[in-house]
Amino acid sequence: MIDLHTHTLFSDGVLLPTELVRRALVKGYTAIAITDHADASNLDFIIPRIIEACRVVNSKWNIKAIPGVELTHVPPDTIADLTDEARQLGARLVLVHGETIVEPVIPGTNRAAIEAGVDILAHPGLIDKKDIQLAKKKGIYLEITTRSGHSYTNGYVASEAMKIGAKLIINTDTHQPGDLVSDDTAERILLGAGVPQRMIKDIFINSKNIIKKI
Repeated sequence: MIDLHTHTLFSDGVLLPTELVRRALVKGYTAIAITDHADASNLDFIIPRIIEACRVVNSKWNIKAIPGVELTHVPPDTIADLTDEARQLGARLVLVHGETIVEPVIPGTNRAAIEAGVDILAHPGLIDKKDIQLAKKKGIYLEITTRSGHSYTNGYVASEAMKIGAKLIINTDTHQPGDLVSDDTAERILLGAGVPQRMIKDIFINSKNIIKKI
């Protein structure tokens, strides 16, 4: 399993970065990104600490730990600048907390994230088809999530993205140990979202392709 969306106690998760990575390794993960929630108030606090944790575990264990960030509930017109700042601070992956239907995310967040060129748009909810087309054009990955609540629109996201040809990725949005999943569980969630068996391998490959670029 490659999981590019997880959280630690640096935001609303419950584990230290090292314990999160250790639990993922034991579960069979080959790569994991730590992408704690961030806004303008804490980018400079969490990113260096995540980078240091990833540096240590990468030197000790056979798993690739990637420092990242998830910009969350920020004004859409600040996303581009925050994305640039996060990358300057050393974040290797930038996600944006998309317009999930179970939280009051500001309308226009999906479009602003895509225009900003983030790496992954997390749980984008009932994303507009024009935004999916723009994501395809810019090569931005749309997330299918294993997380309860955010997963309510997995079927819609998968269906519309496959029609348009936008790239999909599956992540857990882990906050606690029980959120980590196996490849088999991820595959079954993709099937449940309406992704044909023949396309599931390609979605797993998308995660590998992101890793190669880092």
